[in-house]
Amino acid sequence: MDSNPTPRAAIEIADLHLTLTSDAGPVHVLRGIDLGIGKGETVGVVGPSGSGKTSLLMVMAGLEAATSGRVAIAGNDLTGLDEDALARFRRDHVGIVFQGFHLVPTMTALENAALPLEFAGRGDALEMAREQLHLVGLGDRLGHYPGQLSGGEQQRVALARAFVTEPSILLADEPTGSLDQATGETVMAALFDLQARSGTTLVLVTHAPDLANRCGRIVRIADGCVAADDARAAADD
Repeated sequence: MDSNPTPRAAIEIADLHLTLTSDAGPVHVLRGIDLGIGKGETVGVVGPSGSGKTSLLMVMAGLEAATSGRVAIAGNDLTGLDEDALARFRRDHVGIVFQGFHLVPTMTALENAALPLEFAGRGDALEMAREQLHLVGLGDRLGHYPGQLSGGEQQRVALARAFVTEPSILLADEPTGSLDQATGETVMAALFDLQARSGTTLVLVTHAPDLANRCGRIVRIADGCVAADDARAAADD
């Protein structure tokens, strides 16, 4: 599949470079990445540890500024946006799921899932959050706090929170990395079910070949570059 950006792509990345500073000098994390991802695509991003997978995701989320190149997500050119504009961009267009659950411990599952809509001033925040929690199988855990939930249940709350704003882009970074295999499968089933329902574009960073192979396309990153991009690829670790 052609990895070059196209005008109709949900994600358009051209000649992306990311250079970070360290005590040993500059570190070239991403080196000239070109990538286009269409609306509704599911893309698994694989590659060795340290290859730049998570950094690429952070640039897509507007959490890391590119050193050079063009990054357009859901029609928004991220180049030059200030922190307030980037926060609005994430609120309106992007859902993010990390390996860590990042739930607020003093809030219930329902309150955690509703949080993005509360920040946006939506009056239907709790209603929408309740619906998402039912979709991930947590309708009977609405009033439970994170400390009262298993790891898999906490990650499903995080999924509900990510999808509650109906984002056009869902970015997931090793979402099952801290879970056992059976629990991870439950979480991924919920993720792909939500993606299929919503038609959200999914970019999934993972070391797990079976998870990558559930995506319609696999992009392999090596040494900060796109080493392979194939809709029929089988991932290996």
